[in-house]
Formats: sequence, C-alpha cells, structure tokens
Amino acid sequence: MSLSLAFDPLFRLPLLTGLLLAVALPLLGAGLRLREQWLSSLGVAQAAAAGAVAGALLHGPLVLFALGGALLAALVRFLTGVTRNEHYAVMLLGGWAAVLLLATLGHHADLVATQLLNGQLYFTTAAHLGGAGLLLVAVLAAGAWLSRRLLVARLFPDHYGANRLPTWPHEIGFEVLVALGVVLGIGTMGVMATFAMMMVPPWVAFRLARGWRPALLLAAGFGVAAFVAGFLLALGLDLPFGPALAAVLLLLVPLRLLPARFGA
Repeated sequence: MSLSLAFDPLFRLPLLTGLLLAVALPLLGAGLRLREQWLSSLGVAQAAAAGAVAGALLHGPLVLFALGGALLAALVRFLTGVTRNEHYAVMLLGGWAAVLLLATLGHHADLVATQLLNGQLYFTTAAHLGGAGLLLVAVLAAGAWLSRRLLVARLFPDHYGANRLPTWPHEIGFEVLVALGVVLGIGTMGVMATFAMMMVPPWVAFRLARGWRPALLLAAGFGVAAFVAGFLLALGLDLPFGPALAAVLLLLVPLRLLPARFGA
C-alpha cells in the first residue's frame, strides 16, 4: 500500500479521529498514573468490550452496551474505595474471558469481538469523529478543575476528609471521562492499542518532565507523535493499525533512560 494514501480523502476521517484521541487518551492516562491506577484502563477496556459483545448478542446498540460495561467497571472501582492494580488485573481477566466466551455464541458477536480486539480505525465514521472531538473538549474544559483535585488527593490524601469536603464530584467526573475515552478508543484503535496509548506516553512523560503540567504536555505530544508514526507505518507497509501503533509506542520506552529535563 502506498504511503500517499495517508493524504487520500478516504483516510482523512480516521486520521482526524485518531489525532483527537491521541491527545485525549494520554491526558486521561496521566490522571490514572497519578492515582497509581494505570492498569485500570485495560480493565475498563475489557469490560467495555464485553458489554459491546453482549450488545451484539442482544441486537442492541453496541456503543451504549460498551459504555454500560465501562461505567459498571468504573462504578465498581469507585465503590471499592482504594483499589490496587491487582484488582484491575482481575477485572481485565474477567472482561477478556467474557469477550471470548460471549463471542462463541453468535457470528455477529464474534465479528464485534474481533473488531474491538484488533481495532477498526479505517472504518470510523463521522459519529466517531464527533465523539472524539467532544471527549477532547470535555477533557480540556475539566482539565484544570480535575487536575487540581487529583493532585491534592494524591499529595495530601487526608485533605478532603479533614476538611469535610466531598470527593465524589471529581471522582465520578474523572471515572466518566475515563469510561468515555476507553469506549471511543476501543471502538477505533482497539483494546490493546487504547491501553498502550493511555499507559506508555504518561509513563515516559512522568520520568522526563519536571512538574505536572510539563508532564501533561509531554504525554500529549508523545501520543500525537506515536499516532502519526503508527498511522503512516500501517498504511505504508499494509499493517494492521492497532499492533503498529503499539509497536511505535513501545519505541518510546527507552526515553525513560534519559535524565529529567522538560519543564521548570
């Protein structure tokens, strides 16, 4: 496949959709890493995929069923209080098993499971683009408000309890944004590529940046650069997009060996 196809109008919609998600997902991933919940993105992604496959079996709207699965996983995480990555590992194993077992019950469910696991960026629609745009707007609009509260909760864990301040507004708001981001991500990039986009850029950025805001900028920059490289690589070599993106993201990992130098 020729690399010139990257400029073909046929791929304009997938390119724009992916770029929007490449900014939003690493920003959400940074919040998860700040809370030491980085594995939850994969757990929620598997739960959302299981919801979508169940929707295929019931002939319901896949997006709503996927969102229901993601929100259910987020609700469980919220109600269980302090949750560790081991709990998210149980969640992702349960979701993965549910996806594959439900997929055996119907041909359409099997197709949906395959699409969600492998990604279907090249088949995105205007609805995907609109959803990605709304997600990014929501993440940026709530960014300062959420960041301040997530940082306080991380650095001064007794602050809200000692001052009798509610934590549910920012807790629930963040959980909803993560659920929306995961649903949009798995519907375009696939489950593992979505996890990689939410996990790797913040992980590298947290090592290199000297501060929260520089880390966010660096994570978003890494996400966009990796997406563009993965998109061009997949088109140029006729590769599946999800694995190509994950491979490019892994090339960022050695950057963690550099000394911290970005930001004040």
